[in-house]
Amino acid sequence: QVQLVESGGGLVQPGGSLRLSCAASGRIFKINAMGWYRQAPGKQRELVATSTNGGSTNYADSAKGRFTISRDNAKNTVFLQMNSLKPEDTAVYYCYFRMVVDRYSTLSDYWGQGTQVTVSS
Repeated sequence: QVQLVESGGGLVQPGGSLRLSCAASGRIFKINAMGWYRQAPGKQRELVATSTNGGSTNYADSAKGRFTISRDNAKNTVFLQMNSLKPEDTAVYYCYFRMVVDRYSTLSDYWGQGTQVTVSS
């Protein structure tokens, strides 16, 4: 009943930029936070960036100064602008929404399907 659809991944050269998008649709009562994780081959999923309803943002050290998270609340969409990309940024990127889908539900995390980002020359 809730769908998260990601877009914007692809192949980019080192130093290049990509912008990821993730739109949530379906039954949504209240969104608490949105964010991005990534998982590289053979590694655990790790936090990239988060944005809360209170306006605070949090970035992994590897993302600070290069990545920017933003959101369009009216469209239930979160973005990740990635600049100065490095080969070590290569991973599958997953968006998540922490939200309540109706007044009887508890706060839960919902995940996108993942989008591949490959940084290579």
